[in-house]
Amino acid sequence: MTDQFPESTKNECLARMLTVRDALDVISGKWKILIIISIMSGHKRFREIERSIPKISSKVLAKELKDLEEHQLIKRTVYDESPVLVEYTATDYVFTLEKVIEELHNWGANHRKKILGK
Repeated sequence: MTDQFPESTKNECLARMLTVRDALDVISGKWKILIIISIMSGHKRFREIERSIPKISSKVLAKELKDLEEHQLIKRTVYDESPVLVEYTATDYVFTLEKVIEELHNWGANHRKKILGK
C-alpha cells in the first residue's frame, strides 16, 4: 500500500500540531481562559477573580494563576500594606489572545444554538 500524502505535507501537519499543542499547553483546561477573561475584565484581587468564576475552588485558582504568571500572561504584584494586598493584572502579551478568545466565544455561541437551540 502506497502512502498518498507527500512527506512535505506530513511535516507541515506535524509542525502545525506541535505549535497548536504548545498553545493548548498554555491556555487549555476548564479554567485558564475564564481566568484570563476575568482579569482582562478588571477583576484584580484573588477573591474578586474567584467570585467572578462560578464553581472554581481557591486551590485550583491559585495553581492556574501561578501557571498563567509563569507564561507571562498575567502579572502578580504584592503591595506592602497591612494586610498585604496582591493584585493580578493582564500583561500586554495576554492581549495577543483577544482574537482567539473572541473566536472561541463566537464558536461557543453558535455551538450552543446548534446543539441546544438557544
